[in-house]
This record gives sequence, structure tokens and C-alpha cells, in this order.
Amino acid sequence: MIGKKWNFANTDRDKAAAIAEEFCLDPFAALLLVSRGITENEDIEQFLFCNDIMSDPYELTDMDRAVERIGVAVDNYEKIMIFGDYDADGVTSTALLYLYLVSQGANVSFYIPDRVSEGYGISCDAVRSFAQQGVNLIITVDNGISATEETVLAKELGMDVVITDHHKVGDKLPDAVAVVNPHREDCDCGFKEYAGVGVAFKLVCALEGDIDAVINEYADLVAIGTLADVVSVTNENRVIIKKGIEKINRNPRVGIKALKEVANFSDKEMNAASVAYSIAPRINAAGRMESAMLAAKLLMSDSISQAMEISEQIEKANRERQAVENETTQKAIEIIETNDKIKYAPVIVVSGEGWHHGVIGIVASRLVTRYGKPAIVITTDGEEGKGSCRSIEGYSIYEALLSVNGMLTHFGGHTLAAGFGIKTSDIDLFRERLCSYKSTYDMPFPSLNIDFNIKPSFISNDLLSVLTMFEPYGAENSQPCFSMKKVLLKAVKPVGEGKHLKLTFSKDGSDVTAMLFSTTLADFSFEIGDTVDIAFKIEKNEYKGEVHPSVQILDIRFSDFDFEKFRMSLRTYGKFKADMPLNEKEVKLLTPDRSFFAGVYKFLRAKKHFTNQLDTFCYRSGCPYVKAATVALSLDVMCELGLVKATDKGYEINENVQKVELESSEILKKLSERS
Repeated sequence: MIGKKWNFANTDRDKAAAIAEEFCLDPFAALLLVSRGITENEDIEQFLFCNDIMSDPYELTDMDRAVERIGVAVDNYEKIMIFGDYDADGVTSTALLYLYLVSQGANVSFYIPDRVSEGYGISCDAVRSFAQQGVNLIITVDNGISATEETVLAKELGMDVVITDHHKVGDKLPDAVAVVNPHREDCDCGFKEYAGVGVAFKLVCALEGDIDAVINEYADLVAIGTLADVVSVTNENRVIIKKGIEKINRNPRVGIKALKEVANFSDKEMNAASVAYSIAPRINAAGRMESAMLAAKLLMSDSISQAMEISEQIEKANRERQAVENETTQKAIEIIETNDKIKYAPVIVVSGEGWHHGVIGIVASRLVTRYGKPAIVITTDGEEGKGSCRSIEGYSIYEALLSVNGMLTHFGGHTLAAGFGIKTSDIDLFRERLCSYKSTYDMPFPSLNIDFNIKPSFISNDLLSVLTMFEPYGAENSQPCFSMKKVLLKAVKPVGEGKHLKLTFSKDGSDVTAMLFSTTLADFSFEIGDTVDIAFKIEKNEYKGEVHPSVQILDIRFSDFDFEKFRMSLRTYGKFKADMPLNEKEVKLLTPDRSFFAGVYKFLRAKKHFTNQLDTFCYRSGCPYVKAATVALSLDVMCELGLVKATDKGYEINENVQKVELESSEILKKLSERS
């Protein structure tokens, strides 16, 4: 469990009291609004009541041109080809636009490229194929902003192109009839954080001329694609997601109904999280393991038998995806753990021959969670490599790739996620240059945003009712996170076949029971009687008709924990392990004198064996957190000299060791040479 930096929101309780009185709100709801910076009357009304929030789609640059050209194509029964993308955002974009154009009597087809054999975005081969099919108009959804060569070719072959996209805009716009992208510099729309399906939705709104009608018909598709692409769940996105979830729960289209049934959640009330973690991954799985065309056909189906058959195929693909993902993740971790230059670099870059291209993005996300830093996973096929990147808040992986784009065959994406192509022979140099883009000390810490501290007595069903006002949750409207400080750990109980822990805490005479998921008793370094701080979210748990709040731990730490000093100290250790330059102050911090070394060894001898969690080591040994790097290096030296043995779970004393001399340590010699 990688600890995170806790960022507490600024909460003006007087302001919250005024808002509560003005809007007749529960004081807790008002305090949450203030913690999220929603304090102006207009913003409060917009957030709570969603009044007049949908903007004119014609605010998007080139929307008029797109509508005009598509209208002509529909009226003249020209052959239209929708070119989509293989992820959930691209699939829902394709389905939405296709279904709408079919309803208008258009002569329309769609195509989604294969992830492995064709890759992302429209290609010249695809353009030539469309020309041979007699296509008059190509419309891209969730791609196309970098298709400069392809649009030129389309024009030469007598086809027009309308581009709808939401990815970062490069130096040159494609020469298309229309380029609809909210991130164009000359686009003055008030809200820009649409997913690809959001841009397609705005196009359909403009074509139809009735926003409410389009929302009622297609909000479910927009919700799935928007949540899957992890864009901002604020403003228009929040409204559409809310409407979409209502549709999924109350009146799902045939394909979604079948998918829910096959996945065994047809009887469950969906929310933003369950859509993001249940429906979206299955749609993604089709594009990762089978064909995204399969998922598109599911969303377009009006036959329950056909939808059930496709859903079974997708469910099978999802199970296969999970197995391949787990296997690839383990392979990546094994490489990382045996190569200090990879493990301790500011950005993890790991590669493997023949890794499934469909899962490397998910694997990168897992590595971010495990190591608390940006991660890039590259699959190679001979001389060619394809990479997928995931990042942390405060570090734009897109800008990082931009700094080394001369080494890449292509790249694109967002601030927190991106993809690229690279020559296999360039991977090591790519890693080196990318890690020098920002020094270790410039890299932000993974963080956890906490709304405010609460008392155990506040946790109730009334609080659950307040929290529903803030749904749906997602990027930039995260699920409320709370903390309790200086609580006593009272009980620890393994549950779920030992995969999870049920914890009991005590504060001010009240007990709080909380779940810590995906943590075994062996991995849990806290002990009954410890005084800790906890960060948590509160979920609704319904069992046998009764509803009660469920506290779920997001992070836990000792109450005296100094995150900044601890993490900065470990970064110095990481620089040494990654063979990065060190200054004199850093060398001094890392170097243990004899008394420090003896103290660490004495502590270990008293314990016989101990966890490998350095924060726990510092806490129980009384060592200052700023010296965590010195502890880590001391343990490395002890392992080198045979004094202790490192295991997966910690360190064990070697009882049969002969007397050793510190001066014989190659680690300390290497460190002294760098002073």
C-alpha cells in the first residue's frame, strides 16, 4: 500500500453556514460544497439543480460546417463512413453517431480499426479502402486530430472528411471540411473537457436541433464513454452522466441490458463507479481481446437474442483480458524488481517482447498504483514497440512525450494517459531522456484529496443521503473523502478468505468499523494499540433490505507520520539506486555512521524478523522519518554482508554470521565514490 500525500481542502465554516441557510441545505452538504470551491450562488444552483447548463453546440468551432456537410450527405443519400476507435469512448461515439444517422435515413456504415494489426487512428490504407467502397464522406469520432496526411489523401481520392475529436491538438490542423475539437486554440466554447463521445453528442445535438431529445435517447452511451475515458465529471458531463445512469437503471437499451445480465449485475442499481468498473471494462475488453466492432454491434442491437450472444462473447473476452493482464503485470513487476535503474527512476519504463497490446494500458495503471509514480509499458515485436502511459496528478505524460517526440514514430493522448510508437533499439535511450525531463525532486507525490476531518458520530444514514447529492462521481468531482485523526486501532479481522481486512477503530468513546480491501494480514504492518490517522470514503451498503453506511479505508498512517520528510528521503535513496547524480548533502544523508548502523542492527536482532515497510521501521525503532534513506541503505549493506536476509515480506536476522567489517561493503564504497 503506497502512502499518499494528504491534501486537505480549505473549509470556511462560516461560509458553509451561510450557504446552508441560503439554500436550506444540510450543514454537511454546505461544508462539502465549500471544500470543493463551489461557493458562488450561481455555481451552487448549477451544481445542485443543473439548471440551464447545456451549452449551444455551435459554440464549437467548425460545428456549422460539419452540420452543413453531413446534412447534404444525408439528403443526397451519399455514402457516409464513421471511423471510430477501439476503446469504450470510441465505441460509444461510433454507436451514438451511427444510430442517429440511421434514424435520419442516412446511407451510413461504420468501421473501427483492430487494436493490434491497425493501431489507433485513421490510416491511409483505410482511406484507400473507403474510396474503393464508394464512400463520399468520412466522419471520425474520438480520433483524427493528427490525421493530416490521411485527409490530404481523402481529398485526392474525392472524399470529404469531418473530424470530431477531443485529443490534444498538434501544430497543424488536418485539411478537412470541418475539424470539431474543443481544444482548438480558436475554439471559445465555455466547457472543453468532453470525451470523444461528448463531442459526438454535441454534433448530434447540432444536427437534431433538440438537445433534450438527444439526451433522452443517447445519454447512456455518453455516460459510459465519458466515465471510461476519465475526463472531468463536472458541468455538462456531470448532467449527461446523471441522465445516462438513470437510463441504464430504468430503461436500458437492449445491448446494455444483455451485458448486465451476462455479467450478473442486472438486479443491481448502477452508479458512476459501477458503470466505470463494470460496463466500461467489458466494452473495452472487446477491443482489447476480440474486436471493438463486436461491442459497437452490441450497443446498436435491437435483438435480445443477438445481444445475449454478443454479450457472452464479450464476457469471455473480459475473463481472458483479466488473465492476460494479471500475467503481464507479474512479468512487468519481476523485471522492475530486478533492475534498480527501472524501479527507482522518476518514471518507470518497462518493456517485454510480445506482451498483449490490449492490456498494456491497464498494466501501466497497476504499476502507477504499486509504485506511486508515472509508468510506461512497452510491448515489442521485433524492431517495433508500442507503448502505453499512465501518470499521476501534476505530471503531464503528454508533455513528457512531447519533450522526446523525436524518438517516437508517433504519439498522442492526454495529460494522464497517452500512447506512442518507438523503435525497440531506442527504448533504453528513451527511458534515460524521459527520466531527465524532470528530476526526481521535481516529480509530484501521488496525492489524496481530503474534504475534511469528521467524528465517528457523523457517520450515519443521514450522511449517506447528503452524499447522494454530489453524485455522479468521477474526475474533478471525486467521491468525498474524509479523515479521522488519532484513532486507536482496536481490532483486526481477516475476511473474504483472508484477502481483505475488517478493522475496528476507537475515538472519543465511539467505535468505527472499516474495510481495508486487497490487503492481507501479512501485508498489514499496523498492530492493535497503534494510534493512526485514517482516510476513507463512505459507501451505501444494502443487505436484506436494510441500508447502512460502509466505511472503506483509502489510506492509513501513523499519527506522527511526516510524509514530506519520509518521501523526500526515500527519493534520495532512489537516486542512488538508479545511479543518478547525488550532491554532497544527499551522500551525507545516505551514509550511516557506525552508531546508526549498529542501532538498526540492534533493533532487528531484538525483533528477529521485521516488515519491509520503512515507515513502520522508522516508527517502531524511533528513527526520524527524514533518515528513512539511511535506514534503507543500512539494510542493503546488512544484506550484502550477510547480517540479515531480505524476503518478500521483510528482513530476517542471520544467526550464523561471522564478524564482518563495514569497510568491506561494496555499496558503501560506491557511495563514498559519489561524494
